[in-house]
Amino acid sequence: MSNEEDIKQKLIEKFNYMDNAVTIKRERRIFADVAIGHFTEVFDYLVRQAGFISLCAITGMDEGNNTFAVIYHISNFGGAVFSLRTRIPRENPTVKTITGYFASADIYERELMDLLGIKVDGLNEGRRYPLPDNWPQGQYPLRKEWKREAKNA
Repeated sequence: MSNEEDIKQKLIEKFNYMDNAVTIKRERRIFADVAIGHFTEVFDYLVRQAGFISLCAITGMDEGNNTFAVIYHISNFGGAVFSLRTRIPRENPTVKTITGYFASADIYERELMDLLGIKVDGLNEGRRYPLPDNWPQGQYPLRKEWKREAKNA
């Protein structure tokens, strides 16, 4: 059994609701979908017990069907990358911070807030990123419905 298969099997054994939610696309790449209500326990297991010790990135996407997807890309010492995706409703787009696991998550979580308008519970106050401080409130340029306002010449 490959290392990726072993990781998949252990995850499914620990969380039976993950059966059919985990796929291995190629060597060292594991993908999974998890409901937002189960995200923390699965993420905690991957980091604290399965050995995924490094945050590679957090990707936020407007899926256009009244949901946003947030994908957490984490890697282990052997170079396997696990991409854990959760979906959140557009009417209340909120996730919990993972800065308690990875301090470097701060910058990615600020991107979620600035570019998609996703609230990150527990994230410390700080500067905006990547948009400038004078960017108009409520304007989220990665949302599908966002349109740039024309400037008067």
